[in-house]
Amino acid sequence: MLKLLWSAPLSAKLGIMIITAYVVLALFAPWIAPYKETAIVGGAYELWSDKFFFGTDNIGRDMLTRLIYGARNTIGIAFVTVLLAFLIGGAAGMLAAILGGWYDMIIGRIVDILMAIPSLVFALLLLTIFGTSIPSLIAIIALLDSTRVFRIARSAAMSVVVMEFVEAARLRGEGMAWVIRKEVLPNIMAPLLAEFGLRFCFVFLFIAALSFLGLGIQPPLADWGSMVRETATLINYNDITPLLPA
Repeated sequence: MLKLLWSAPLSAKLGIMIITAYVVLALFAPWIAPYKETAIVGGAYELWSDKFFFGTDNIGRDMLTRLIYGARNTIGIAFVTVLLAFLIGGAAGMLAAILGGWYDMIIGRIVDILMAIPSLVFALLLLTIFGTSIPSLIAIIALLDSTRVFRIARSAAMSVVVMEFVEAARLRGEGMAWVIRKEVLPNIMAPLLAEFGLRFCFVFLFIAALSFLGLGIQPPLADWGSMVRETATLINYNDITPLLPA
């Protein structure tokens, strides 16, 4: 692994360093941040200084602290959401490839309908109906994102289930769960892992967009999208603070 990392392109090394820094901030936010997440420590919109490295927001909370906790909240929720999406979409996709027939047809049509509706519009509608709590946010985005995972998992599994070793496992009388766990999943893990990284980036930005619109992570929790919205008026005064969470 270290040899592969050392021989990676410079852009890949830079990307890994940035991701590692974000993960460290997310994991150790309570020990890294200078103040508590919701603490009001100064006046509104104070300028950058030694005390407030990036100034304060509209109610006097330290921007650096909010940025650090925002990384923790957004990255954590995005990771859980993508993991749930892969559990739902991956399982449904592999079952569709193995079972085929009416199950594959019904699930495929449901996925087509969900994918035909713009994700942001559909998410706004569902969040308006079910509320903007964190469990609702995770469940709704995971459901919408699982349709993309379903397509990838089904396509990859379709090329595996026709292999001789899968047929041999079925002839031996192995159950479906065993076939999926031992034969299908290990052989489609590579494309699923690659897709996991792409879906994580998409979900991260999707959550930030919803928060900017007021239907994502709710105050007083810090989130980069809502921080952009709260400090957006500073752009009129040539202040670059809104660009920090953006």
